[in-house]
Amino acid sequence: MTMSDVAPRSAGTKRTLLRLARAAVASRLAGGPPPAWDRDDAALAALGAAFVTFRRRGNGELRGCRGELEARRAVAESVLEGALAAAFHDPRFAPVTAAELPLLSIEISVLTPMVPAAPEDVEPGLHGVLIRDRGQGGLLLPQVATELGWNREQLLRGVCQKAGLPPDTWRQSPDATLFVFEAEVWGEEDGDAGERP
Repeated sequence: MTMSDVAPRSAGTKRTLLRLARAAVASRLAGGPPPAWDRDDAALAALGAAFVTFRRRGNGELRGCRGELEARRAVAESVLEGALAAAFHDPRFAPVTAAELPLLSIEISVLTPMVPAAPEDVEPGLHGVLIRDRGQGGLLLPQVATELGWNREQLLRGVCQKAGLPPDTWRQSPDATLFVFEAEVWGEEDGDAGERP
């Protein structure tokens, strides 16, 4: 399945998911319960695997990114959990603080299913990549290659390094498995769908 097989989410749904992500973190910081969402809204209740990314406003510096690989629950739940994980459980960063939250922007990526791929099938900018080898795994979202100006080989080396593997694992390990996916991506900085809270 590719993004062309999926009807794009409406601007209203995108705004709602962004608000839920921010509200989840704000509520946790205040010691409150997770925000409620309309379970009768088919777009929010549809199965979806989401990643949530926090970046510093102004310079776009990464501040946290976590998510799910497989669509096992409602996309709204996946976004809520991804937001909390990105804010508080990304091992690369200290937990987000209440003072810091207004200085961060949120981006959501909803993934298509993973598809096994050969290295030559990977299209930087279109595909995100997952590699698994020797009990380790790493994932890079489709926008990473675009942001860094990477070609295919740089992307494949980068995802190996993300997994803690030697950079040429994708080419040299007979046991390495490679998967590609696409993502619908939007954020608070994106205008209509990214209305700032």
